[in-house]
Amino acid sequence: LTEVYSSSPALGRYFRSVQVISFSNESSTVIYQLVFSVPPSTEGFMENIMNPDFIRNILRQNIYDED
Repeated sequence: LTEVYSSSPALGRYFRSVQVISFSNESSTVIYQLVFSVPPSTEGFMENIMNPDFIRNILRQNIYDED
């Protein structure tokens, strides 16, 4: 995850770290926390760039690109 987000053209400059909160081998579930350093409020920044769907799609796109 660190490489995915730190190399992202859209989020790389804001990405700081990732921490695994919990991991389950039984269900192959990982809960993690992403940390970003965002600039002072810019119109639309939090709604567009830091939108959870946008952030999730960066990871999804990376997975698709590897296939």
